[in-house]
Amino acid sequence: MVNQTIPRPLTRANQWIIVLSVIVSLLLGATWALLLPMLAGISGLVFGKNPVMFAAKALLRKPLSSYIQEDRAQQQFNQWIAVSLLAASLLATWFHQHVLALIFQIMVGLAAAVAIAGFCVGCFVRFQWKQYQYRRRAGQLISRN
Repeated sequence: MVNQTIPRPLTRANQWIIVLSVIVSLLLGATWALLLPMLAGISGLVFGKNPVMFAAKALLRKPLSSYIQEDRAQQQFNQWIAVSLLAASLLATWFHQHVLALIFQIMVGLAAAVAIAGFCVGCFVRFQWKQYQYRRRAGQLISRN
């Protein structure tokens, strides 16, 4: 069975790579810097192996279970959002839509920075989505009776 949690230092490493890549991209105009977190995120989503987290794991000194754990499903949801925004930024750059590219970069960079600071925007979005689904199902059950 696949581990259902991820040690927080690994998610933090991934978030820091996103933040640093966005900063490099914004300051140097090096949009290609967004490829690292995007490809790492895609690898994590498709193959279950994020190279950034794999590299960070080698730096941890304590057993993985001794760290605060993050919910894997929530982190996968967050990763989908991050990969989508990074891809949208790269596509916007490719199509010379630089303002749109900047908006997507800033959105993903701010979300990752805020997550490092302790508030998970993706968690809030997912919670609201789950609430909406619940209310919709509950409303359908009531209308059937």
